[in-house]
Amino acid sequence: MKPLGFSIEDRYLKRAGLDYWDKVLVSVSESFGELRQKYSDHVFYYTSTKAPRAYTEVEYPEDCFLVFGKETAGLPESLLESNRDYCIRIPMRPGIRSLNLSNSVAIVLYEVLRQHGFEGFQMKGKMESSILTEQPGNEKSNKI
Repeated sequence: MKPLGFSIEDRYLKRAGLDYWDKVLVSVSESFGELRQKYSDHVFYYTSTKAPRAYTEVEYPEDCFLVFGKETAGLPESLLESNRDYCIRIPMRPGIRSLNLSNSVAIVLYEVLRQHGFEGFQMKGKMESSILTEQPGNEKSNKI
C-alpha cells in the first residue's frame, strides 16, 4: 500500500527474499480504502498492542487479511476503534512496548497457516546427518 517507504525493485529487498522472491505475488494498492473496496467480501484483522484479545483467540477464515501498522507508530486509533471486533494482539510482558514488525507478522501469519493445516506446505523434512540417524551401537547419537 502506498506510500511503501521502500522500493520493491530494490536489489537488497530481492536479495533478502532470494529463495522465494519468484514465488511471491506482489500487489500494490494506492490506499487502504482502495484495498478494502477491492476485497470488500474478505475479513480484515488489525494488529495492535492496544487490542483487547490475543491473536490465538480467533478462528481465521480463508483468505483473510492481516493488517499491521508502522513499527514506530502502529495503526491509527480511529481505525482500531471502528474495527474493534477485529483487533488482535500478540501477548506481551508488562513494560515491553512491542516486537519487531517482521517477527510480529511471522507470529500471526503462522497461526493463520496452522489453523488451515499449513495447506500446500511441506510438513516433513528429511534428516541427512549421520548424527541424527539410527546406527547400530550408536544409541546415544539419537538423544537430544
